Amino acid sequence: MSELYIRVAEDENEEPMEIPSEDDGTILLSSVAAQFPGACGLRYRNPESQCMRGVRLVEGVLHAPENDWGNLVYVVNYPKDNKRKMEEIDAASAVKVKRGFQKTSDLIVLGLPWKTSEQDLKDYFTTFGEVIMVQVKRDLKTGNSKGFGFVRFTEYETQTKVIAQRHMIDGRWCDCKLPNSKACPDEPMRSRKIFVGRCTEDMTTDELRQYFMQYGEVTDVFIPKPFRAFAFVTFADDQVAQALCGEDLIIKGISVHISNAEPKHNNSRQMMDRGRFGAVHQLFPNFPGGSASLAAMFDRSQYQFPSSHV
Repeated sequence: MSELYIRVAEDENEEPMEIPSEDDGTILLSSVAAQFPGACGLRYRNPESQCMRGVRLVEGVLHAPENDWGNLVYVVNYPKDNKRKMEEIDAASAVKVKRGFQKTSDLIVLGLPWKTSEQDLKDYFTTFGEVIMVQVKRDLKTGNSKGFGFVRFTEYETQTKVIAQRHMIDGRWCDCKLPNSKACPDEPMRSRKIFVGRCTEDMTTDELRQYFMQYGEVTDVFIPKPFRAFAFVTFADDQVAQALCGEDLIIKGISVHISNAEPKHNNSRQMMDRGRFGAVHQLFPNFPGGSASLAAMFDRSQYQFPSSHV
């Protein structure tokens, strides 16, 4: 029998690739796997029943249905575990692509000793990577340091590493962060925490930590008790957290959805508080001092409204 080419695709809706057959009209599974790594078989849609049918596989050899491959498009089969792993890799790659275009930002350095100069700051941070700019903020009148400054690096990876740890500069612990002023007035401040929805009860904090560490350093994982089908994961870098938001990821074979977990705005909190004050005032209309006294009572520092995140 002359050599034939069989049309094979990873999905019915994708453009097929032609795979050569053997002299006897069969196809070696190794030939399919060479083009589709991890393949373990083929299937096709029966033109009459419109159901999917498997192609007979014997000792690594695929046999044509009824001795004729026809003009059908054959779809690749993968082992379930391997397919799941490929889906996780694809999701991770998508996030890495999103992160690949991240640029470095000016980092604010908090808690600087008064004596620290710009040269001291540059000498310290150069040990992490190439520094583009350093600046110590000073009082315009006296020229004295205000106790904070700015630094910017060439590489985004260096910035991530610096944000993830505290720094001993001239004998004092200092922190490096993305300055809040970078956010627009109407834009919420970017959070390092993400909300992981659709979790299952068998997911542990260690498993979530291990999974999300592929995207960046994880500083905290929180699963509410009693279980409520969600979790929170906090990264050292807020840009990692923001890059993940909106993604659907596969963890232990379950699709989870990632969204922002940043705290609500103060004005939203105030409106919520007012609603509570009004409700209490309706119950106790003769409370001495009226709404003002109620507001003062609820505004005491020791009172805390229950959080939906706990």
